[in-house]
Amino acid sequence: MPDFFESMQRSYVDVPVGTNDYIEVLPFLQATESLTKLFDSMGTAFTPVKSDLLGNITKLRTRYNENPQKNHTLQELVITERAEGKKTATEGLLWLKRGLEFTSKGLRRNLDDKNEELAVSFNKAYEQTLSKHHSFMVRPVFALAMKACPYRKDFYARLGNDQEKVYADMEKWLTALEKLVVNLNTFYVQGGYEKL
Repeated sequence: MPDFFESMQRSYVDVPVGTNDYIEVLPFLQATESLTKLFDSMGTAFTPVKSDLLGNITKLRTRYNENPQKNHTLQELVITERAEGKKTATEGLLWLKRGLEFTSKGLRRNLDDKNEELAVSFNKAYEQTLSKHHSFMVRPVFALAMKACPYRKDFYARLGNDQEKVYADMEKWLTALEKLVVNLNTFYVQGGYEKL
């Protein structure tokens, strides 16, 4: 049976990045849809995160489909939307990149520290990323969700039988995701898109 990373529709490793670090929309959305399936291995704790990511994917896909040629990359999509005085997809990508940054930081902590439980890794990641963007009403919901993370050994066992391979595949996949998040963060800061 293939491990989680082998069964993905698309990996972040395979998302084309072109001139100016612009990221192609469709491969990125496919890779992110594949990522949302990772949350199924984490139990119901991550249902709100998965739902939020999928909602933002829908916003981006809707905008992309309006003019695939003009909206070929995520950055072009945001630039053309701003020129039209709109912001639905730009805001969707803002929250999507925040969710991906949270996910990547949590997984990075956990991958680098083989003794740390997922709940600790994702609590720390939440503090570094999403908490500053959430209201005092939302923060307790996330805190509760993080407590419901599966045990580390159970989570990694769900990803595949060959743990060495799972860790190696996750390392490649996560490194690619981290690079994409850095690209998007840089673009949003430089373009002033963080302040919608």
